[in-house]
Amino acid sequence: MPLVPHSPMPPRHAAYRLAWLRVLTLAVAAFVFNTTEFIPIALLSDIGAGFGMSAAQTGVMLTVYAWVVALASLPGMLLEAQQERRSLLLALFALFIASHALSALAWNFTVLLISRIGVALAHAVFWAITAALVVRLAPPGRQQQAIGWLSMGTALATVLGLPLGRFIGQLFGWRTTFALIAVAAAAVMLAVFLLLPRLPSRNAGSVASLPLLARRPLLLGLYAFTALIIAAHFTAYSYIEPFARQFSGLGESATTALLLVFGLSGMVASVLFARLHARMPTRFLTCAVMLLCSALLLLRPLGASPPALFALVFCWGIGIAALSLALMVRVLRLAPDATDVAIAIYSGIYNIGIGGGALIGRLVMQHGELALIGLGGAVLALVGSALFAWTQWRFRMTR
Repeated sequence: MPLVPHSPMPPRHAAYRLAWLRVLTLAVAAFVFNTTEFIPIALLSDIGAGFGMSAAQTGVMLTVYAWVVALASLPGMLLEAQQERRSLLLALFALFIASHALSALAWNFTVLLISRIGVALAHAVFWAITAALVVRLAPPGRQQQAIGWLSMGTALATVLGLPLGRFIGQLFGWRTTFALIAVAAAAVMLAVFLLLPRLPSRNAGSVASLPLLARRPLLLGLYAFTALIIAAHFTAYSYIEPFARQFSGLGESATTALLLVFGLSGMVASVLFARLHARMPTRFLTCAVMLLCSALLLLRPLGASPPALFALVFCWGIGIAALSLALMVRVLRLAPDATDVAIAIYSGIYNIGIGGGALIGRLVMQHGELALIGLGGAVLALVGSALFAWTQWRFRMTR
């Protein structure tokens, strides 16, 4: 009986695996971009000490970064709306890597801020195109799971990126953390070059899309809610490291563990999103908002107890991660004809919330007390939730 040669992998199966590998590449890219966006939160005290500044003063890094992303997201997207996406991603990574090299070499705080502006410009366009690309590259019928993978990459940034970056920064200095992020980005850039096909622009939208989107009240209400709820989160989260150390009395290792718990909760939220959101999108969003508001309200009365703080941070992390995922999917559904422009606006508004929250938290610390950052965030969250509920009721017939 003749030997039958080993048959190669069926073409359909090979294409399926390649599609997921491409989605994974973008998820890892999201991990790198989110790690660098939030790494100053884990290193505020160390960076401040390096330049003879306080944590509140170095916190301006978060505001500048976020507001550059906010201002650049839509203009950057419109300028690059027709550019082929693979080459655009490679250019963004080149800017990202060069800016991190400058961060590692920064000889004063102004140079560090300039380098962070370069990273923020790359970030602005990256997040404007990535969600739509992940949906486009996913295997047929697996778009929701692909978004889940992307969210897992962002969650892992807080699970692994922030604690690992903090650990490396404490051992070798914060400059080493920025240098290693550049090395990781170079590896992802190589994967993008090798794995992604040419991706002509598709359904990106243009300047002409803006009046159309402006006539969608549910989308506008979603944008307003995003700005307020994200500002609420970052009013407290931007200063969680000094809060944990000064108010809760946690040591260095316990503070790193707290950031790890926050990241793990984001992974839990990603799993819950994949299993529950498609069946109950409104209830899922409502529960996420309730978790976030409750955690912020209880941060001061319970945060002095380390076990209670860890529990609060876990619930808080589930709430904000689940909320961010649900909001992104709603934007895609409300603007299927101009996905990149709609997501660029969403990303910009999201970062307005980040920068505004960091600034509000800084003002609370300077003119009130550190312990009040949770309460300040809770007030914003409740106002935003009330506004969102009203727009959903008032314009329900336009859904």
